[in-house]
Amino acid sequence: MKTNLITLGGYEKLQQELEHLWRVERRETVEKVSWAASLGDRSENADYKYNKQKLRKIDGRIRYLTKRLEQVKVVYYSPQQDGKVFFGAWVEIEDEEENVRAFQIVGPDEIYDRKDAVSIDSPMARALLKKQVDDEAEVTTQQGTRTWFINKISYQQPA
Repeated sequence: MKTNLITLGGYEKLQQELEHLWRVERRETVEKVSWAASLGDRSENADYKYNKQKLRKIDGRIRYLTKRLEQVKVVYYSPQQDGKVFFGAWVEIEDEEENVRAFQIVGPDEIYDRKDAVSIDSPMARALLKKQVDDEAEVTTQQGTRTWFINKISYQQPA
């Protein structure tokens, strides 16, 4: 199950991707398809086949983003969240072996291409919700259960 929550930054990033796909990528690909089609026999035209396939992928992504942007709910920061872990928080945690991890808890649409993000749907995020600094969180995954200690909580991206 996908949670329909997203940060404002994540929402803006999806909007920018949609805008870029629609105004730049799709337009360029349509021009290439038209050019390749004008060359004649399409059955053996690699440019035509490749760009038609690319156009289908672009159109699929545009449909997905359009629908997804209608479904998601932007979660804004509230001062009442300070001191506890909620959606959008930047959290630094440490385990018993002193392994330190820092990340932001975000929606499932925001975790791609980021090494500093954890989905709100993950066991880690679920275990950390509503915890405070110095609290312990038991995280159960397929590899077993680990205990993490919360070192820092912030709603501003660390420098």
